[in-house]
Amino acid sequence: MKRFFALMLTLSLLLSATAGLAEAYPLTVTDQAGRQVTIESKPEKLVSGYYISTSVLIALGLDDEMAGIEAKANKRAIYKLSAPELMDLPSVGSAKEFDLEGCAALEPDLVILPLKLKNAAETLESLGIDVLLVNPEDQELLGGMIDLIATATGATEEAKKLKDFTAAQEKTLSETLADAEKPTVYLAGNSSMLSTAGNNMYQSDMIRLAGGVNAAAEIADAYWVGISYEQLLAWDPEYIVLASDATYTVEDVLADKNLSACKAVVSGNVYQLPSKAEAWDSPVPSGILGAVWLANVLHPDLFSQETCEALIDEYYETFYGFTYSEN
Repeated sequence: MKRFFALMLTLSLLLSATAGLAEAYPLTVTDQAGRQVTIESKPEKLVSGYYISTSVLIALGLDDEMAGIEAKANKRAIYKLSAPELMDLPSVGSAKEFDLEGCAALEPDLVILPLKLKNAAETLESLGIDVLLVNPEDQELLGGMIDLIATATGATEEAKKLKDFTAAQEKTLSETLADAEKPTVYLAGNSSMLSTAGNNMYQSDMIRLAGGVNAAAEIADAYWVGISYEQLLAWDPEYIVLASDATYTVEDVLADKNLSACKAVVSGNVYQLPSKAEAWDSPVPSGILGAVWLANVLHPDLFSQETCEALIDEYYETFYGFTYSEN
């Protein structure tokens, strides 16, 4: 009799859960272009035309539901490490050359595209395909994008875990580095040593969370800005950090005669953000790891390398299924 009642209780719970899931759709969400999108049923076939949304889909455990992916997926280390099957998916192109016909031919239930592809989104929707436009240009917008995708796909529990991890590390960094001296940090761009991110960019938040001060904070532009050697020497940063995908090296900077009097060069405090898995100095879900790594560089006495490496491994093991330190 007890087994009978236990079975009935289990069936009741399953029916309740199924009913709750059915009631969740149709649902209407507002994407990051301000468009209202009504999704009639849980999407089972997804296409991502943007590497950041693809990374989010993997972290939310939705990579098995993907039917198409952005161009050059085979060049992204994070896919090789966490979901190598994605590299064999059909490409739908890039923001510059989007394959509208190819995307439609995949008959997806939901397509996620960058804001630049608004016209393509309208065309796909005229064909009866739901599209979300995303624009994760800073930490707040990234969080909004994660919530948007999670709501549309029914992955809200996974999204909460992902965002809770970031919030926990932000709190740890804030408390650990609250009384630390804040060294000045110059973040150099991918294509040029004399390109940097001002105060309104995502990268400036990374420096702040790591217990530093952006040497270029006076720049108000919301994009990478070119400067002169004279300007960089006037700022005289204590640290120079190269972007993950920089086309030049730490050795190039240390050997640059124009910078021989710069504090960072004199002290040897020139580093490059890791790029083994993905670029942490961009608004990807793992972006908090850029601040974790930089905190160890700036404050090794307060935020140890052991702590840094453990957090990085925990993140990738939890959300991407591989151990970073073993690759």
